[in-house]
Amino acid sequence: MSKSRTVAFLLLCISLLSIGALAEDESYSVNISVNKFLGSYLVNETGFSLYYYLNDSNVHGMSACDDECAKMWPPFYVENLSLPESLNPYHFSVIERADGSKQTTFKNWPLYLYSKDSSPGDVRGNGLEDDRWHVVVPADQPGLI
Repeated sequence: MSKSRTVAFLLLCISLLSIGALAEDESYSVNISVNKFLGSYLVNETGFSLYYYLNDSNVHGMSACDDECAKMWPPFYVENLSLPESLNPYHFSVIERADGSKQTTFKNWPLYLYSKDSSPGDVRGNGLEDDRWHVVVPADQPGLI
C-alpha cells in the first residue's frame, strides 16, 4: 500500500472512531449501567445508581421516604427526561411528594439516590435496611399496582 493510501486509511479510521466516541458522549437523564454482580441497572445522568424502596409498595406509587430518610436517600427528579432507546418512556412518570416536591418514578416505583454513594457506579445502598433498598434492574423491576 502506498504511503498516501496508508495516511488516508488512518485518517478514515480516526474519523470513524471519533464518530463512535461522539455517540457514546450523548447524555441521558436516566441511563443503564452494568455491574458484574447485579447486571444492568438504572443510573442518573452522572452515572450514580438509582434505587427503589420496598416500603413504597405500601403507599401505592407514592414515597414512604420522608424527613430523615429523604436526607439519606434523596428523591430523584428530572424535569426533562432523556432516555436511551433501550428504556421505554412509558415506564417513567412523576409523582408529587408529601412536601410538594416532585419525584421521578419507574414502573410506579419512586426513584432515589443514596447519599453514601461517592462515585459513579457505586451501589453501596443495594440491600440496606433489611434488604428494603435495591438498585433498579429494568428487566426485573415489577410494576406497582
